[in-house]
Amino acid sequence: MSGRVGIVLVSHSAAVAASVAELARGLAGGGDTAPIVPAGGTPDGGLGTSSDLITEAAKAANGGAGVALLVDLGSAVLTVKALLAEGDELPEGSRLVDAPFVEGAVAALVTASTGADLDAVTAAASEAYTYRKD
Repeated sequence: MSGRVGIVLVSHSAAVAASVAELARGLAGGGDTAPIVPAGGTPDGGLGTSSDLITEAAKAANGGAGVALLVDLGSAVLTVKALLAEGDELPEGSRLVDAPFVEGAVAALVTASTGADLDAVTAAASEAYTYRKD
C-alpha cells in the first residue's frame, strides 16, 4: 500500500466527531496531516451511528495505506465490526482500533502524518490508554 493511513472518528454525535477531528488536527500541528474524517450521528442529524456515514468517511479517509477507525461507545463498536465482517463495505486495510477516543485520535493522527504504517498508527492510538493524568 502507498500513501498515508487515514483515520475515521466514529461517534454517536456529529458534533463530537467533528470537534475531536478539529482538536487532533490542531494538536498535530496543522499543515499537511494525514486524512482524518468524522463519521458522527445519523444521516438526519440525530444521535446514533450510521453504517452509511462510516462507509463514506472511510472511503474519504483512504489514503492507500489503510484506515484506522476509532469509536466512542459500544454500539459504534458493533457497527464497525459488522462493516468489517461484511468485508466489502470498507476499504481494504480498514481496522477497528481499541483506543481512547480523544487521546487515541491525536496519537493516531500525529503518527499517521509521519507516514507510519497501519500497525504503528494502531499501536500509537492504543498506547494512549497508558497516558497518566495525575
